[in-house]
Amino acid sequence: MSTQTKSRQVKLLQGNEACAEAAIAAGCRFFAGYPISPSSEIAEHLSVRLPQVGGRFIQMEDEIAAMGAILGAAMTGAKVMTATSGPGYSLKQENIGYAVMAEIPCVIVDVMRGGPSTGLPTSPAQSDVMQARWGTHGDHPAVALAPASVREVYDETIRAFNIAERFRIPVTLLVDEIIAHMRERVELPAKGEIALWERPRPTVPPDQYLPFGDTPTGVPPMANFGEGYRYHVTGLYHDPRGLPKDSPEVVDTVMRRLMRKIELGTPDILKHEEVLLDDAALGIVAYGSSARSAKAAIRMARARGIKAGLMRPLTIWPFIEGPVADLAKQVRHIIVPEMNLGQLVLEVERVVRGRCPVHRVNRVSGEPIPPDEILAKIEELA
Repeated sequence: MSTQTKSRQVKLLQGNEACAEAAIAAGCRFFAGYPISPSSEIAEHLSVRLPQVGGRFIQMEDEIAAMGAILGAAMTGAKVMTATSGPGYSLKQENIGYAVMAEIPCVIVDVMRGGPSTGLPTSPAQSDVMQARWGTHGDHPAVALAPASVREVYDETIRAFNIAERFRIPVTLLVDEIIAHMRERVELPAKGEIALWERPRPTVPPDQYLPFGDTPTGVPPMANFGEGYRYHVTGLYHDPRGLPKDSPEVVDTVMRRLMRKIELGTPDILKHEEVLLDDAALGIVAYGSSARSAKAAIRMARARGIKAGLMRPLTIWPFIEGPVADLAKQVRHIIVPEMNLGQLVLEVERVVRGRCPVHRVNRVSGEPIPPDEILAKIEELA
């Protein structure tokens, strides 16, 4: 056995525990949150673990304050995270918009449950897909990731931090309750196997620093508060120094740069898995725990002689337009199973543009979609 393999740890982890441990591995040293099922184990775990690594944990009075607290900590140079579920995610949206405009890197874990309102506090759903894209007002870039296993919760949490820091943007980790609360055997990567991206830093003295200036990547360097760089931070449209401006030229320039930095970084942000698609005549697009059921369904279909395959986006936003468009050219039908009444399917339909029919398999009962329900739709269309 190699030394590198020996340095890995094998653990039986809950999804929420894996998220907390991955945050620490990614360098998170500040967490602010408010208890809410089914995400509370993340806060509970970090309340113990963060002080052990020199970090800080704080329980705020509500979700709005928790979001504000991590933004303040991020401005001082800390890698930061908060965790919540649907109702709390709704409360965070105003400050998420502030983070977009002020370009403050942070990670928001949304363990999805059934809604609206208080809904189903401890039951699964995939109800926040569109909230992750359009929850805050105005045009804005959005990045959201969706793991489908406990090990992927670990990996995608680290990736969420990397994207947030590199592009100075809030990143949402969408985990449905099933993945958050299941336990699986996980082989954690050794420290030397984890690649971390860092936020761009200024290379000029404080008097020449432009905190919101344009760059070839669209991402301006970020100085830490308290290190001699004094600059203005606002949710208003602003010039490269951060001072509020409302001229049409400034507004247009800022918005287009905010969108451009993610468009340029899309090749490093998009991620998806393909299962048995090489010869598939029928395709499924699914994410999270619904994708686990879809994997079982396509194998059952193959045993019956039906050539079905799965495309699973790990990056929900930006959407994997190219791969889905290519899939639509190959297969006769596409099925989209979701624990909602149709959210990501709207993007699939938009991208497919009528090249093939798109079919829905939906559940909103607080129960997962079983493989045989997806298989029934496959057999109906075969």
